[in-house]
Amino acid sequence: MPQYDLDLFVIGAGSGGVRAARIAAQHGARVAVAEDYRIGGTCVVRGCIPKKIMVLSSRFHDAWDDARGFGWSFPAAPEFSWPALRDAKDREIARLSKVYEDNLLGSGVAIHRTRAVLDDPHTVRFADGSRSVTAAHILVATGSHPVHPDIPGCELGISSNEAFDLPELPKRILIVGGGYIALEFGCLFQRLGAAVTICYHGSKVLRGFDEDVRDEMMLALATEGTTLKMDDEIATISEGEGGVRNVAFTSGQTEPFDLVFFATGRRASTAGMGLAEAGVDLAADGSVKVDATSKSSVDHIYAVGDVTNRLQLTPVAIREGHAVADSLFGKKPWQVDHSLVATAVFSTPEVGTVGLSEAAARAGGRGVDIYRARFRSLKHTLTRRQERTLMKIVVEQKTDKVLGVHIVGEDAGEMIQLAAIPLVMGATKADFDRAIAVHPTAAEELVTLRTKVPAADPGAA
Repeated sequence: MPQYDLDLFVIGAGSGGVRAARIAAQHGARVAVAEDYRIGGTCVVRGCIPKKIMVLSSRFHDAWDDARGFGWSFPAAPEFSWPALRDAKDREIARLSKVYEDNLLGSGVAIHRTRAVLDDPHTVRFADGSRSVTAAHILVATGSHPVHPDIPGCELGISSNEAFDLPELPKRILIVGGGYIALEFGCLFQRLGAAVTICYHGSKVLRGFDEDVRDEMMLALATEGTTLKMDDEIATISEGEGGVRNVAFTSGQTEPFDLVFFATGRRASTAGMGLAEAGVDLAADGSVKVDATSKSSVDHIYAVGDVTNRLQLTPVAIREGHAVADSLFGKKPWQVDHSLVATAVFSTPEVGTVGLSEAAARAGGRGVDIYRARFRSLKHTLTRRQERTLMKIVVEQKTDKVLGVHIVGEDAGEMIQLAAIPLVMGATKADFDRAIAVHPTAAEELVTLRTKVPAADPGAA
């Protein structure tokens, strides 16, 4: 048999790559990782963690105001410092990155701080020219990167990568997009004091989500003061006096902004890695084509996480990396089930969803029952905010099986994680009904909904 320097070489030290490397090493494999930026990847360094820190900071804007309704008063208006938040965030990210690094080293994984490319199907060359190594197995976990639309002046905009390190908070921000990143940053920037406009080419935000969720978020965004430019796109961006971005829209309007933020999607980071030359099949968008075991078209080369463009979610990448390591080195092969994955949008209010939307459940003529409640939570009976909570359960008529749960409201992300457990177990509506409510909570609606409601508009966009 051929002799290799390593049993596993991992390209990319994000969530999926780090998990695979650690588990493989714990199984006794000889493992090395290459990373040319910071240990932890997008999620830890410029994604989930810093974004959630900023989201939490932004919600103090509401908390101060809500407190007055509960009898609290303040001698002066609270003040917010963007640099203080940014610097506190940086300290926490540095700490987490060091934890990831220490965990790798503690597991016996060698770390190479350089870009790595494939010279052949078993040879990895370091871009700094230091050396090449051979490996029996290679795991590609290089993640994805934001993309800008191809329009004149697109270089005058930023992406989520740069948003975390702005020197100051701009006063007027245009966010282009209607998905997770657009809503999360739109809500947090608005609460931190910026005037936010969201521009999206569709009629509603959150394409692919349940229609009731989309409607609720459209209403919530407008109610909280976000300007919505639906069914519109940017035609050009030009720089004006003092760095102002003058944005011309396809609708014919031109408006000035201090910042243009593109939340227009992400693309797999595979360019210049030598993958195609090594025989790895890539999709048209550059992502690595893999099978259910995360194996590419080359038997010993695997890929996990965003680089495969299956589900661009950190917990999914972690699970995929763990499965690869166990399967190759732990003598207990298993595969990740991508069919029922809970997710949350950390906008304000939050969105939590697991399972099928109403429209998806009805596809193919399947009969479904809908249970839905929309209410003002106890907290907001004493505040000035008009925020509502939405709970929706989609049930298959024939089997009574719960096909989907959708929540909009405070702590929706926390609630949907727990709701995912019974759905994965195949729970029925009767199972939900048997659970006794915890009162008074918003979550009790999930086990007290009894009345069926009319279907959503089947022709909704």
